[in-house]
Amino acid sequence: MKQGYLVITELFLPTKGGTAVWFDEVYRRLGGKEIAIVTAAVPGDAAHDADHPNAVHRVGLRRVRWLRPESLGMYLKLFAKSLALALRQRFDAVHAGRALPEGLVALGVARLTGRPVVVYAHGEELTGWGHGNKFRVMCFVLRHADHVVANSNFTCEVLAGMGVSRERIVIINPGVDIQRFRPGLPFQDLRDGIGLPRGARLLLSVGRLSRRKGFDTVIRCLPALRAAGHDVHYAIVGIGEDRAYLQSVARDAGVQEHVHLLGHVAMDDLPRWYNACDLFLLVNRDIDGDTEGFGLVFLEAAACGKASIAGKAGGTGSAVLDGVTGIRADGDDQAAVAEAIRRLLEDGAQLDALARQAMQRARGEFGWDAVAIRTRSAL
Repeated sequence: MKQGYLVITELFLPTKGGTAVWFDEVYRRLGGKEIAIVTAAVPGDAAHDADHPNAVHRVGLRRVRWLRPESLGMYLKLFAKSLALALRQRFDAVHAGRALPEGLVALGVARLTGRPVVVYAHGEELTGWGHGNKFRVMCFVLRHADHVVANSNFTCEVLAGMGVSRERIVIINPGVDIQRFRPGLPFQDLRDGIGLPRGARLLLSVGRLSRRKGFDTVIRCLPALRAAGHDVHYAIVGIGEDRAYLQSVARDAGVQEHVHLLGHVAMDDLPRWYNACDLFLLVNRDIDGDTEGFGLVFLEAAACGKASIAGKAGGTGSAVLDGVTGIRADGDDQAAVAEAIRRLLEDGAQLDALARQAMQRARGEFGWDAVAIRTRSAL
């Protein structure tokens, strides 16, 4: 008999982001209409939900400035909708996409209906929310959940340090769509579109344009790499608050013609950009507790047959195995990052071996079917 879950998550497709993809991909594999998803109403949701195997319930979620706290309305709407569903349908468990706001709501609904509660933890929210009232409430939720899903070994250790019992922590890494992200896709038009000369080497990053991603470090590495004889260009897929800053970094380094800020790209083009690059990078770093919890983009690159260079901060060690599927370098150490890039660009045999091993691992361990099986077994 299939298990019925009430899943409360603000982030769900068609909202963009790795977490939204994770929940959509896993729960559609875990069951049908016996799984109810309570999530945010967003543009395009009707078309997405029309043929979804789960029962998706949308709620208008927004912060109201005159309320204290501003998110009070979100909590109340999520709670009312979730409790109503839980009273009509006997779920086996209540799952929350994060500790706040979803986890607090899930804890209340689960305790009122006598169901166990599972809360997902992604890493960056655990280290980036300071130590005020919000952090204390988050700790309360995590410590009282029946199970907490950690997305990496790093997140597991952070949870344990916050007082969450290790016996309640389950490590489940996110996955990747190995049908969509695969090698062999056409890409020459993409390289031509940004004016790459034949034989040029293309470095690629994908992610929100924020300081902790380390895009500026890679840009500052380009002059030395080019002076060493490497015709190297750097493309970044993503939008965010740091676009003007990155443009200024490229201009100051004299490499603005070799840095390509692509912004948002079409859904079908993202896997082709991974195919188009020679090496994938995200040299993430920790900035005042803001860090990378796992790094789904590393799996996407690996599934397309690309090796990666990752930063050493956060949970990227679960996504990139140092010396096996890529290299980890200190994202705050420009010289170390430049050396890692140079070594892989000059050692084709090592680059090919890392890429091959990365693809084998991604396709063997991180397909969404495999993640769903691990989730069902663990929960």
